[in-house]
Order: sequence, then structure tokens, then C-alpha cells
Amino acid sequence: MGEKSVQKRKYILEMARKVFVEKGFKKVTMKDIVEACGISRGGLYLYFSDTGQIFLEVMKMESQEADDVFSESIAEDATAADILFLFLREQKKELLRRNDTLTQAIYEFYFQSEPVRKGNMLKRQFDSGVKIMERLIAMGVEQGEFSCEDCRGMARHFMFVLEGLEISAQTIGITSEAVDREILFIMKFLGAIEDKAQ
Repeated sequence: MGEKSVQKRKYILEMARKVFVEKGFKKVTMKDIVEACGISRGGLYLYFSDTGQIFLEVMKMESQEADDVFSESIAEDATAADILFLFLREQKKELLRRNDTLTQAIYEFYFQSEPVRKGNMLKRQFDSGVKIMERLIAMGVEQGEFSCEDCRGMARHFMFVLEGLEISAQTIGITSEAVDREILFIMKFLGAIEDKAQ
């Protein structure tokens, strides 16, 4: 794919993301994306065959962008606690960004899509998050920053808390104080220094 095609594809995904944020997944049509992009229907079909394919690519793009921002923010001499606090700060920002999130669209997509098509992407993301968090907690234990006997169990718990906070943010609403309270609870359980979580 040439550079122009790569840029066009990226533009389509960025515009489609806005449409999915606004309408969820179920209500979005290829026509909506064509109109948002200001391109012809045929131009859209050169790159994507349906809204499901576009949505999967939007999720991949968003995940990669989040990973890039996080990776760029980590200092070379960062400790496990520093990395965890940075991660939590980024998660808090995401949780409080209620009007600019794909959460509703993601759940609609997964509730209506057949298992083969969705390829258990959410489960893979969750499991990947658990593995990363487990390594980070274990590193903190080795460095004497954290106290934890079951790093994998704690990592799973951590990911379930974040998932619950994300759903709460979209359904009943969540405050900055509520996010801080949950983060502090986890950090206290790990034996980490409290004031860094603020």
C-alpha cells in the first residue's frame, strides 16, 4: 500500500472513530462513514467491506496509540511503582473522558457479533493486560516496592477493577474522587507509597 493509501485509510479510521463514539456500533452504517469522510461509497469499499471490519481496525488503532503514548512517557530509569502510577494516571484520564470513548460501541459490537468474527479480541486484550500487570507487580516485588504473594491474582483483580470502573463511567457516571479511591485501595494493598497515586 502506497503512502497516499495509508494516509487515506488512517483518515477513514479516524473519522469512523468519531462516528462510533457518537452513535455506538449498532446504529452506524457504511453511509454514515462515507458522509463523515466526505468520500464516495466506492472509495470506502476500496479499503473496507463493512462496519465490523472498520470497527475492528479502529479498536486496533486506538490500542496502538494508547500503547505508544504510554511507552513514550516511561523514563529509562523508571521503577515498577513509577510505571504503575503512570499507567493509573492514564487510565484515570480515559475513565473521565466519558464523551469521547468507544466503550458503548465496543460492548454493542461484542454482544451482537458472532465469536468467530470477533476472535475474542476483548479476552485477548484483557489477558494481555493481566500478563503485563503481573510482570509489573512481580518487578515491584523484586525491587522491594510492592508486597504481593500472588502477582497473577492481583493482576487479574486489578484488570477487573479497571473494567468495572470503565462500565461505571459509561452507565452511572464516575468522579475523579471515586477513581482515586479505587486506585489508592489497590496501591495500599500492594504496599506502595500513597501520595504518588494522586
